[in-house]
Amino acid sequence: MKIQKSLFLLLFFAVSCTKNDIPTCVDDVALFSLADFPIGVAVSPFELESNSAYRQIVVEQFNRITPGNVFKPDALQPLENDFSFEIADSLVAFANANGKQIHGHTLLWHNQLPSWMNNFSGNRDEWISMMETHIKTVVAHFGNQVKSWDVVNEAFEDNGDFRANIWYQNIGEEYLKLAFELAHEANPDAILFYNDFNIAAKPKKCEAILNHFKKLKNEGVPVHGIGLQLHIFNATPSENKIENAVKAIVNEGFQVHFSEIDISMNLSGGNMQLTDNKLQKQGERMKLLTDIFQNIPENQQFGMTIWGVSDLDSWIPSFFGREDYPLLYDENYEPKPMYCGFLEGLTER
Repeated sequence: MKIQKSLFLLLFFAVSCTKNDIPTCVDDVALFSLADFPIGVAVSPFELESNSAYRQIVVEQFNRITPGNVFKPDALQPLENDFSFEIADSLVAFANANGKQIHGHTLLWHNQLPSWMNNFSGNRDEWISMMETHIKTVVAHFGNQVKSWDVVNEAFEDNGDFRANIWYQNIGEEYLKLAFELAHEANPDAILFYNDFNIAAKPKKCEAILNHFKKLKNEGVPVHGIGLQLHIFNATPSENKIENAVKAIVNEGFQVHFSEIDISMNLSGGNMQLTDNKLQKQGERMKLLTDIFQNIPENQQFGMTIWGVSDLDSWIPSFFGREDYPLLYDENYEPKPMYCGFLEGLTER
């Protein structure tokens, strides 16, 4: 049962926050219990099995999980027509055992493809058939255990052009329409998303995405929502840009998923000095995202998903080669001011 927010807010400020000090956050209450929408996290089944602190946070704080990697094509179909579901099934079993929803990520992308798929040789019809086999086999395998999917991930450039990935090169822009139709055929009950980064930061990209999927939706293609990845910084993109992008998506009738939230502090790259001020700003930024999301009409609030459990698990330092601390929990799995900001945003309303 959801606790009384006003009572919790009073206790929260009494024990953990003051106006002049960096919050000392406590995570004694589940984030998801304070929200009217799902609160998700990207997870690794390997960490769930081997790391008790990681597992405890996932179980106690979130009610939706997104597979970080094990649903991607290289994991599920490493060899042509040879599907490997064992690890992915273990994650679904974990979700079922702990009362968590699963959001499937992702059916089509230009990265993390098996080598055979990158090197596939065939005409357009054969490419479509290969894509159909992958999408339908994966979606049908999980059935209603996975109620939502990122069907296509990152298909547009920042300037609004189609990304010239292998699907576009070999099928053309119609691959987007076909992918959603195929996923819908495999599970007509699933909620289907397009997912991308820089939607808020790059207005031309946002406009191109909305124009394309509005057109598809008007043609009867089952596109239900847009995922804003929100890999952002303490100060950019601006509040106004985020609000404008969300408003534009809402006005077209799509559900909104804040799908891959992390908040970087290091703009310059390399090493950085971690300060209380940066941590505080990160917490304020997380509260801002929470406030913006809660202003979306309730029937279009799909949920908010944090892209990882702790700073130790973030993809950002290794991918970009820079020191950073972008998640709710620190490397010791203790809650940070970013967690405090999320909590404050959820309890303030």
